[in-house]
Amino acid sequence: MPPHRALALDTPHAPDAQDPFPHASFARIARALRDSLAPERCGFDPYALDRRDPALVREALPALEWFSRCYVRLRASGLEHLHGAPALLVANHNGGVMGPDLFCTMATLWRALGPDAPLYAMAHDFAMRRVLPLGRLLQRIGAMRADPANALRVLRSGGRVLVYPGGDLDAFRHFRARDRVVFGTRVGFVRIAQAARVPIVPIVTHGAHRSAIIVHEGEWLARALGLTHWSRLQRFPIALALPWIVAPGPWMPYFPLPFAIRLRVLPPIDAPSHADPAAIRDDVVARMQSAMDDLAREAAERR
Repeated sequence: MPPHRALALDTPHAPDAQDPFPHASFARIARALRDSLAPERCGFDPYALDRRDPALVREALPALEWFSRCYVRLRASGLEHLHGAPALLVANHNGGVMGPDLFCTMATLWRALGPDAPLYAMAHDFAMRRVLPLGRLLQRIGAMRADPANALRVLRSGGRVLVYPGGDLDAFRHFRARDRVVFGTRVGFVRIAQAARVPIVPIVTHGAHRSAIIVHEGEWLARALGLTHWSRLQRFPIALALPWIVAPGPWMPYFPLPFAIRLRVLPPIDAPSHADPAAIRDDVVARMQSAMDDLAREAAERR
């Protein structure tokens, strides 16, 4: 694997008088969530790709950027790798439904590409079909049900797709594995890139897995509760999180702790159609893990 090329980090940002709390933006997000609860919105198609609302993205962006800069002190690098041809954006996941890495990643992508850019994110079945109000809201900001056909439609039309291949395996990994990239044996994302003939652009975030302390991954609990059958979840985590102290289950919302987050976009990786998907997956994970190790080392040196 070639050595990692150094990337200049953005200047760290501290909240000051020039960073007023974006009340209007947070209020717009709250209204959008309230609208998603309206009874007249009972009809919902998790496969629809025409529900993305650039105006809502534009109005929500100041709130997400304020959260990224002032609460978790995000520093991002490698953003030059986001520009160019359509690509499959592949990221690691941390902390479940309230993992702050998702908010930081989306804010970074929207600012780099623009709110009108055809950017979509593949969302888990649980969010898109089991919690319909959440699914409706997510769909308005570009989420789509995690289905290869949906991703191919976006990529073949010139858009970009963000995917978290590790899913609940990555998001709900034990705290002692907080600096690991966990994709398991999954290769579906590679096959999507191969079929669409687009490169894979890895995105690595570090620090978000400290926002809640996962003390038990709950693999056997997921099997006992039948989650693998009705919600495609393989984990039922137990976490230490605010305000519950003990937060059981993959759907329990929590208040993320304000640990600093670092994000790095890596150079594109080709996914030739004739190549072994498992070999490409292993290459992607190896490069992401190398970047994660760098970010973890930098964070330790700053302490």
